[in-house]
Amino acid sequence: MKRSIAVFWIAVLMAVAGLASATNAFAQDAGTVVVTIIPASGTFFIEGKDTKEPSFGNYGIGGAVSVNINRFLAVEGEVTGAFGITQDLKFPTGTQNLTSPTLVNYSGNIVVLGANHSSVVPYATGGIGGLTLFDEASLGIRDKQTFLTGNAGGGVAWMNGRWGLRADYRFIAVQSKDDAPIFFGQETRYGHRVYGGVLINFGQ
Repeated sequence: MKRSIAVFWIAVLMAVAGLASATNAFAQDAGTVVVTIIPASGTFFIEGKDTKEPSFGNYGIGGAVSVNINRFLAVEGEVTGAFGITQDLKFPTGTQNLTSPTLVNYSGNIVVLGANHSSVVPYATGGIGGLTLFDEASLGIRDKQTFLTGNAGGGVAWMNGRWGLRADYRFIAVQSKDDAPIFFGQETRYGHRVYGGVLINFGQ
């Protein structure tokens, strides 16, 4: 677990640095670059409808970089992780107290900013990406699995000069695949994610 956490943090830092450097030239003409640091998030997947794959919830961290195309539209790259925790998992054969798998989710999103003349800005967002499920032997997950994902949601951001805060909600759909483990991914799975983030405005 400690190694997975270290690998994830390295991936987050590399993604944020890479996206920031890749978008800086574009941002000079297109708009403001804003980095979101996500110190706390919660992700919850509901039970599979047909396969009865268990529902479970994880806590996580992450980061994102957005670039304003204009006053009302932005693009955003995001990496978030949800670390497995010990909890009661309900299987068709009964309930077991086990550790849920660690997840990493990465996506590219379009953000529609609400018209607002104050420092508080509501927004709607959606995009596509991937979800990597790390191995968890107790759940029959023998190696890493990666799935195609889509997300939609929204939130509100508050900026005060260079710094700000953000609250975000996403509905997540994870596409199934034939070789998925029994625990997760043999049917399309749906989940919810909420987070609070700290915003850093790097300007143009």
